[in-house]
Amino acid sequence: MPLTLTTPALLFPAISLLLLAYTNRFLTLANLIRNLHAAYRDKHEAHIIAQLDNLRRRVWLIQHMQTLGVSSFFCCVLTMFLIFIGQDGLAHVVFAVSLLLLLASLWLSLREISISVDALTLQIQDLDVPLTDMSRTGKTTPSTQTEPSLEKDPEFSP
Repeated sequence: MPLTLTTPALLFPAISLLLLAYTNRFLTLANLIRNLHAAYRDKHEAHIIAQLDNLRRRVWLIQHMQTLGVSSFFCCVLTMFLIFIGQDGLAHVVFAVSLLLLLASLWLSLREISISVDALTLQIQDLDVPLTDMSRTGKTTPSTQTEPSLEKDPEFSP
């Protein structure tokens, strides 16, 4: 399959957006860590330590996601240079490495999302409302209340 200059260039927008998303995640976690650290200095609660440990793992993953994403981007640029100087065989190899690095970055992203969901599940486990009721009704109040009927609403006109 011929590899042209435009082939690796197609990944530029995707990788750039991924890196932006990763950076946003990192900044959000950094702010959360600072807040939890301050809260722990005031109250030495065990759940704060557990949250900080979870965030430490997520920051480690994001750091490696960013490293793999930047490496993928670097390989795309290197691929374009290799095509430019006529090293097509080597360009194919470097582009394949770029794709593998991008896949690894995405896999770590999925892992980080999984850890995030687990943390959120732990965070809301102490609510009085069973999660099954919330998922059925979409409300944050217990399901014993009845929903208003649109037919009784004076502004509702079929």
